[in-house]
Amino acid sequence: MMENPFENKEIWFLTGSQGLYGQETLNQVAEQSQQIVADLDSAKNIPVKIVWKPVLTDSDKILRTILDAGSNDNVIGVIAWMHTFSPAKMWIRGLEALRKPLLHLHTQSNEKLPWSTIDMDFMNLNQAAHGDREFGYILTRMGVPRTTVVGFAAHEETTSRIGVWARAATGWNETQHMKMVRFGDNMRDVAVTEGDKTEAEIRFGASINTWSVNELAEAVEAVSDEVVDTLISEYLDLYEIAPELLPDGNRHDSLRYAARQEAAIRGFLEEQNASAFTDTFQDLGALKQLPGFAVQRLMADGYGFGAEGDWKTGILIRIAKVMGYGLPGGASLMEDYCYNLEQGDEKILGAHMLEVCPSLTSTKPTVEIHPLGIGDREDPVRLKFSADSASGVVIALSDVRDRFRLTANEVEVIQPDEPMPNLPVASAVWKPAPDFQTSTNCWLAAGAAHHTVLTTQVGLEAWRDFSKIAGVELAEITDGTTTHGFEETLRWNNVYYRVAQGF
Repeated sequence: MMENPFENKEIWFLTGSQGLYGQETLNQVAEQSQQIVADLDSAKNIPVKIVWKPVLTDSDKILRTILDAGSNDNVIGVIAWMHTFSPAKMWIRGLEALRKPLLHLHTQSNEKLPWSTIDMDFMNLNQAAHGDREFGYILTRMGVPRTTVVGFAAHEETTSRIGVWARAATGWNETQHMKMVRFGDNMRDVAVTEGDKTEAEIRFGASINTWSVNELAEAVEAVSDEVVDTLISEYLDLYEIAPELLPDGNRHDSLRYAARQEAAIRGFLEEQNASAFTDTFQDLGALKQLPGFAVQRLMADGYGFGAEGDWKTGILIRIAKVMGYGLPGGASLMEDYCYNLEQGDEKILGAHMLEVCPSLTSTKPTVEIHPLGIGDREDPVRLKFSADSASGVVIALSDVRDRFRLTANEVEVIQPDEPMPNLPVASAVWKPAPDFQTSTNCWLAAGAAHHTVLTTQVGLEAWRDFSKIAGVELAEITDGTTTHGFEETLRWNNVYYRVAQGF
């Protein structure tokens, strides 16, 4: 199972003030900011521990705290709040050194104004209304990316929004340490699965390298029968297995080979400390099957995966798994395959040759074996199911020559109109926002990839936060999107990102 990505991680809470107010006031500032941290840290919808740091009153303390946060591998972000008035020039050196995601919390320690007793002492202590405006100015002046959350710290709406950002910051932290194993290269002649792996490491931190598929084939052959037996026992408990694949079935050896693939790939990834991988049906070497069942099982355990060598989608899947950890729903490789084009009832059928993650369903999948017309190998084993109904996001990562672009479409996953007994793969059916025609026009205009991630765990807000942290373009297709407006946004984005990155 996937390890908890939030375990042992911290978000530091930085409170701004100044020495002008005297120690008595600063003591009150400390007490009140500690209470806010206690409220945040106890909130169930914030998955990362919030750690209070001493009140910051001068430039040296600010710089040292931010440098310490940057050098601490357990810190995945910082929250800043100007409790009183913290002159923003004190923050310049610290903000120049900031290397962690920033959330600017605009709040105050009192939910209600004490109307009948309010005096100047109260107002001097509770100046965040304009102290945070001073801080916002310097953030904007310096071009510091951040997410701003406004509201009383104990309100669920506030903690929920901070929780979304915390998940995005954890996703970003994951990319900084991510290793991707590519078994073979990309599918030949395909454009969108290509990309600049060096730029990906500069932009995201992910290290993407290639191993011979025959190294994997050797690892498959080295898996012991005892390991296979243990996996077969697990499969019998978890899935409905086709009769021919059962221990007394005439194709049981195919299931055993799929188990060998799972054990070998898992061991290979663990040895390389990698959290994502790719393969391609055009480069299978000595493998007897295109890995299907094994890939589905590994994705369900949190690994990222890209088909046909599509490492960009593999990165996205791992990010989605990390950001969505512990939430209902799932995340999977997906591909828009076919349309239902009845007027007014347009739907998209998403699937892939084999590799759709069972985290998308709460039902018991079936394990089946069917022919595969490509790859020139034995019939592969796969899990078959239909994704649960849920709200979701379909997102893709494309290399558009001078930058990476994320394209995201809000969707509603629904059940198919009728059973699909002859479809030999797992699938999902959805209706895209705002409607089929607008969604598809915009997706094509963005040059968005045909390999995508479907997540029903985290919504668009988390991807907005992630793209802001990463400094990556995000093209959104939502209920309010129009084709004309979307195309205009893409044109303006072309100007902005080229200016921002330099000519």
